[in-house]
Amino acid sequence: MYHKAYGIIETQAPLHVGASAGEETGNLNLIFRDQFTQTGIIPGSSIRGRFRADMRNPAMNNGTRSHTESRYNDVALWYGHEAVANPNQKDCGTTEALVKFEYASLVWFPVFSPGQPIVWVSCPSLLKRYQKVAEINAKVPDPYTADPELKARVVPGTTEKVLFFNLGFLGIEHHESLADWIPVGADVQVKQLVVVDDNDIARLHDMGLYRQSRIKMLEDMKKVDTKTGAFFNVEALPVASILAFPVALKQLGWKPFGEPKPNQPYSQELYFGGLESIGFGRCNVTLAGEAFSPQQTETEKQEV
Repeated sequence: MYHKAYGIIETQAPLHVGASAGEETGNLNLIFRDQFTQTGIIPGSSIRGRFRADMRNPAMNNGTRSHTESRYNDVALWYGHEAVANPNQKDCGTTEALVKFEYASLVWFPVFSPGQPIVWVSCPSLLKRYQKVAEINAKVPDPYTADPELKARVVPGTTEKVLFFNLGFLGIEHHESLADWIPVGADVQVKQLVVVDDNDIARLHDMGLYRQSRIKMLEDMKKVDTKTGAFFNVEALPVASILAFPVALKQLGWKPFGEPKPNQPYSQELYFGGLESIGFGRCNVTLAGEAFSPQQTETEKQEV
């Protein structure tokens, strides 16, 4: 039996998880995308790697040998032991991880809209996955739904509102509160949320992506290195994107951010993806769910 939990990722800087190294030949470095909605994702392997590296780093940089060995054993316990070149070790020394990560998909994606200036968009397919991940009881909103307080142009003679974007406009046909769909720890206002159709989300997603062009300079002067053609573009999820990912635990006690504090979100800043040295990848991660509920935490203390 697995104990359920989930994570919420809110980007604090552009987030690029895709091709980012060795692409200095003019290519556009694309992010990983969901095959159906064509929206950005973070693979489970990237999430696991970040958590594993952060647990392993203190073992490499601090304390006595016994402390280092303790941290190394914690890494092997929760994330599995890596393969070792020892013929006497069963399965090359590998062990099963006690914590399982799935990929993170978008819940809300920020897009520029004149007069807002930002709205966060989602679609039924993305919200259905989030509904299962966070175990939300509310009904998934219909396409073209927004909060009644959304500021937009009203079509004369109707209750329909119209939102404008850089490449077109969108009609809002339904009005209801979307407060149930704001993830824990997310900094977003309900009046800025809009649910669109599954067919529209890919276009809005590509419209809102962060894009940057980069060049390679010559070593001895401030001039573009034209001989090697060192010019390339990169795309990334923009600041304030909100994603969710499921976590399954075979054993309770996984506390990657230390001991939880009462009445506070269990969160910490982490870096994901590539290009961290030039300002990409900073995110706030909040863990929630059954495994991090106050009742479960109290049960663990009593067992200890």
